[in-house]
Amino acid sequence: MKLSGDLRDFEARIGHAFADPALLVRAVTHASMSSANRDDNQRLEFLGDRVLGLVMAEALLALDPKATEGQLAPRFNALVRKETCADVAREVDLGKVLKLGRSEMISGGRRKQALLGDGIEAVIAAVYLDGGFEAAKRLVLRLWGDRTQAVDEDARDAKTALQEWAQARKLPPPAYVEVSRSGPDHAPVFTIAAQLENGAEAQATAPSKRRAEQAAAASLLAELEKS
Repeated sequence: MKLSGDLRDFEARIGHAFADPALLVRAVTHASMSSANRDDNQRLEFLGDRVLGLVMAEALLALDPKATEGQLAPRFNALVRKETCADVAREVDLGKVLKLGRSEMISGGRRKQALLGDGIEAVIAAVYLDGGFEAAKRLVLRLWGDRTQAVDEDARDAKTALQEWAQARKLPPPAYVEVSRSGPDHAPVFTIAAQLENGAEAQATAPSKRRAEQAAAASLLAELEKS
């Protein structure tokens, strides 16, 4: 199988030339384009998620030999979560080479966080199957770059930190309320309010509910720390 020019360029961007090009084609094929004669990338995404996890676990252990499991877990989660995977996918312009069905194309699939995150995990699996674990490890460490070293010592996400703040003061968990939603269906914008029972509240706006909730929690935490 010969790769298209776009896929050859993508190989160069990720730094891996495939011995079996069909693996790369499968890795960038979304379920909306699958058929009896064309496999999609869902099974590869499942495998790639596990390969990414192992690489990151090894890297974090090597970087901080004295860290406890409680310290390592939030750092690990920050590095493998879907938002991080999607950011990496954007950096190598994975969206440009994704093979999508018409409905996904129309709805802006090349920019969707879930599709990009799943896609980069599928690419990791394809490299693993093509070149083995060491090749996949080199790919992940190259693409994640300084993220592994720059991840915060306390990498708890803002929602977790806010919940722990509330629990320490014997308050119920924070509530997250959708204040508004705007924009087209393929590119919605959410405004979310993070609220505590004591009346404290902060709002944030982002292209996904999860990101808006995290941003609202971070904003509320910052306000609480000032008081």
